[in-house]
Amino acid sequence: MALLVERLERANFRVVNFSYPSTSEPIEALVARLRETIAECCAEESDRIHFVTHSMGGILVRVYLAQHSRSHVGRVVMLSPPNQGSEIAQAFAESPILSGLLGPAGSQLGTDSAGIAHQLGPASFELGILTGSRSLNPIGSWLIPGADDGKVGVERARLEGADAFRVIPATHTFIMNRQDVADECIQFLREGRFSE
Repeated sequence: MALLVERLERANFRVVNFSYPSTSEPIEALVARLRETIAECCAEESDRIHFVTHSMGGILVRVYLAQHSRSHVGRVVMLSPPNQGSEIAQAFAESPILSGLLGPAGSQLGTDSAGIAHQLGPASFELGILTGSRSLNPIGSWLIPGADDGKVGVERARLEGADAFRVIPATHTFIMNRQDVADECIQFLREGRFSE
């Protein structure tokens, strides 16, 4: 996210880049880390706090917003979020050999009713979603029906209640490095919409 952070800072946003051990802790523990980071960096802020997330980060913010006061919450932009779960996570979680690669949080991203994404409901905050339609992962794309970015299907990125949704010809791993994606993030954070 370093390049996106730099572009957001050049657009006069104060940025706190939250990283987390996605393969060693469950989502609940990662959300607790997010809550602590927000309390440390932004507790005294009178302005709104925006979120720009990538992949599982979108789920962490959804869980956080479902659990906490939204008095300072601004807008949210999600990049390639598995808002309706992930076929890859589902397939790996069902395999004794592959499930260890996901870690506890990834194992919670299944597409069935037990997956955390299905327990969260529609967006009740201002939300723009950018997702990719190019893949460098033929095995992942084989598991995912329809257009995908190698890890998340375009349709799985959608979330009811989102204010804007756009598909970008980008891969999951590198979507955040694109200038057009940074431009759309800035546009949405400022105006609550993507460009025309």
